[in-house]
Amino acid sequence: MEIEVLKSKIHRVTITEANLNYVGSITIDEDLMDAANLIENEKVQVVNVNNGERIETYVIKGKRQSGVICLNGPAARKGMAGDVVVIISYAQMDFEAAKTFKPWVIFPKDDNKL
Repeated sequence: MEIEVLKSKIHRVTITEANLNYVGSITIDEDLMDAANLIENEKVQVVNVNNGERIETYVIKGKRQSGVICLNGPAARKGMAGDVVVIISYAQMDFEAAKTFKPWVIFPKDDNKL
């Protein structure tokens, strides 16, 4: 049996911008992506702490050391600059393997830096 478990989490980062006139997705500082073991185009869930919105989208690489967290396209309607979000990805794996799997969870500083 396979189950879905937490793979990666960026806990409490601040949205730096929201760009409605873009194709779609979330742009994340590449340093944060690396630390959380996320890759470009990976599906993520974005949970907005300020307003309770929850969306699914995919990741675009942002400039390293920029601290960028940008909601793009329709996602920009779900949060604004200054909102705090949690970014989560999940993985499917064998039930027994999941028992010992350790996810990548990071807690960036207030400026979205490690």
